[in-house]
Amino acid sequence: MASGFSLKDDLFNPSTIGDLAAQFRATGAIDADRFEAAVLARLPELELKARIAWIAECLLQELPGNLPEAAPILRAALPPPLDPTRTDDDFGRFIHAPLGEVVTALGLEEHPDLSLDLMEEITQRFSMEMSIRAFLIRYPDLVLERMEDWAQHPNYHVRRLVSEGTRPKLPWAPAIGLDPDRALPLLDRLHADPTRYVTRSVANHLNDITKIRPELALDRLNAWGQAGRQAPRELQWMTGHALRGLVKAGDPRAMALLGFDPDAPIKLLQFDIPAQARIGDVMELAVTLHCDVSAGAIVDYVFWRRRANGELAPKVHKLKTLQLAAGTPQTIVKRHGLKGDATTYRLYPGAQKIALQVNGRVLGEAGFELLDN
Repeated sequence: MASGFSLKDDLFNPSTIGDLAAQFRATGAIDADRFEAAVLARLPELELKARIAWIAECLLQELPGNLPEAAPILRAALPPPLDPTRTDDDFGRFIHAPLGEVVTALGLEEHPDLSLDLMEEITQRFSMEMSIRAFLIRYPDLVLERMEDWAQHPNYHVRRLVSEGTRPKLPWAPAIGLDPDRALPLLDRLHADPTRYVTRSVANHLNDITKIRPELALDRLNAWGQAGRQAPRELQWMTGHALRGLVKAGDPRAMALLGFDPDAPIKLLQFDIPAQARIGDVMELAVTLHCDVSAGAIVDYVFWRRRANGELAPKVHKLKTLQLAAGTPQTIVKRHGLKGDATTYRLYPGAQKIALQVNGRVLGEAGFELLDN
C-alpha cells in the first residue's frame, strides 16, 4: 500500500459524499444540500466505520422517521444494479454501505420483512453482509427462510449475501450466534453456483467452520464431491480455499481430501538455513526431498519466531506444492525476508527455528540466531 494512503479518505470523501447526495437530490424528497453539509462538517475527524455511522445518522435526520415512508425514497435514490454479467470482484461502492445502517435503524424493531426487501435491493449495489447480521440475531428463522429464496435469486450478489451474511467469523462483523448447521442447507445449494464471487464466499464460510467444527466442514466437502453438482476443477479450488487453515495445521484428513497422502514415504535429504541472520536481511532456505514412489507434496515451513516475552510462536508459510517423481530428489530454494515490522508480527533478536512440514508431517527443523539490525 502506498505511503500516505488512507482507506477511509479513499472511500468516504467530499466527492463520494457528493455522489450520494446527488442520488438523494434527484428524488426531490430530502434536503440533499443540508445532508451533504452536515456529513462533511464532521467527516475529517472520523475513522472509517464511524464515517459510515455518521452518514447514516445524517440521512436519518432528513428521512421520514418510519421505514414504510422512507422506503420509497431509499429505493428511488438507488443507482442501477451492479453489472449482472460479471462473476467476480464487483463489491460495489462503499458509499452505499450507510443505507444498510439506515434500514436497520428504521426497520429492525417493527418492519423486519420490509427491511429484508430493501436489503435484497441494496445488496445488488453494495453488499449488505454486515447489516443483515442484526436481523439474523433478532429474527434467525425469518431471515433463514428468506435466504432460502435468495439462494435461488437470479442476481449473484443476492446469492452471495446468503453465504457471506451467515459466516460464523465474518471479519469486522458482530457474532450472530448461529449454529453452523443452520446455514449448511443454504451452502448445499450455493456450492454449485456458476460465479466465483459466490463460491469464494462459500469456501470462506467453510473455512470459518473449520475453526469451530472442522469435521463438519470436511464432511460437507466430501459430500459435495460425491454429489458431482459443481465442476471438479472449481470444487477442487473451493476445497483448497476452505481448508487452508487446516492444511497449515497439518490436518491429515484435509490433506487426503485435497489428494495428498499424509503418510507418503517422503524423506528430507537436505534442509539448510544460515546459522545467523540479521533483522532486515533475506534468509535463504534450501530443501531437498526424496520419495521412493511418485507422490504429491504440500511443503510448508513453520517459522518459530521469538516474541517480546521470549517465548517462541509459530507462523506457517507456504513453500511449494509439487509432484515428486519416484526416486528423483527435488530441491526447493526459498528466500524469506526478515522484516522487523511485518504487518502480522514483529521480529525480536535471539534464538529462533524453522521446521519443515510436508503433507502435515514435520520432517525436520533447524535453528538460527537472529541478530538485531
